[in-house]
Amino acid sequence: MTQPRSLLLPRVIAAVLSLVLLAPALSAQSVADHVALGVAANDAHDPRTALLHFQAARDLDSMNYEANWRGALTLLTLAEQLGTRSKNPERDSLYALAERYARLAVARDPAGADGHFALAASVGEASLTMGKKQRIRRAKVVRSEALRTLALNPRHDGAYHILGRWNAEIMRLSGFSRFFAKSFLGAGIFKEASWSKAIYNMEKAVELDPGRIYHHLELAEIYADRERYQDAETQLRLVDSLPLREIMDSVYKRDAATLQRRLAKR
Repeated sequence: MTQPRSLLLPRVIAAVLSLVLLAPALSAQSVADHVALGVAANDAHDPRTALLHFQAARDLDSMNYEANWRGALTLLTLAEQLGTRSKNPERDSLYALAERYARLAVARDPAGADGHFALAASVGEASLTMGKKQRIRRAKVVRSEALRTLALNPRHDGAYHILGRWNAEIMRLSGFSRFFAKSFLGAGIFKEASWSKAIYNMEKAVELDPGRIYHHLELAEIYADRERYQDAETQLRLVDSLPLREIMDSVYKRDAATLQRRLAKR
């Protein structure tokens, strides 16, 4: 059904005005200008504008380290907003582009911790939307890139989070799936996974950045898996008490409330 022109006109005007207002920022002359504006947009919870700036920086220097790793993480934020539970070509294309940007960042500066973290995150997040075989094949990359991040920056809370989740995701696989991985896919690295490592790494992420809601939520889920219900509930109370800081925090708070209700019914 075609909408009346009276309803469409305000939307068109708003879209044009947004482009006009953004145009001066996108005409920034240097890569550094665009990167700084992209960081500011992300801080303002506007990842779409941030991505435009990181892409503009890449237009000037396609191998720029910061534009690539920051662009990769911004793409992951946009993909996460589209969910992970069903097939979504738009989301999957964002994941693919994020992985491409992250690999360029690592190629540009192999000694940069944030590039390796962006690659671990990109491969890991995309894997969650794939079948078990693909997830198993990509698990080695996620772990090795997260470990490389920590070798370069031992206080990188995001890398600890990835390692905590990596261990938990593998331990959540059925015994048959882990046996299949070890026997037929050559994924002997899976024997390195354990619940104790999942807990240690996620607790370390919380220690390094106690204000990050996502760390507490994931730690609560791991505790719940291990039937450490009081510890899980402590983390969920922290999630409820912490202020919103990141763009997905309201979603994490809802997920925490859902987990809290599930634990209350046990």
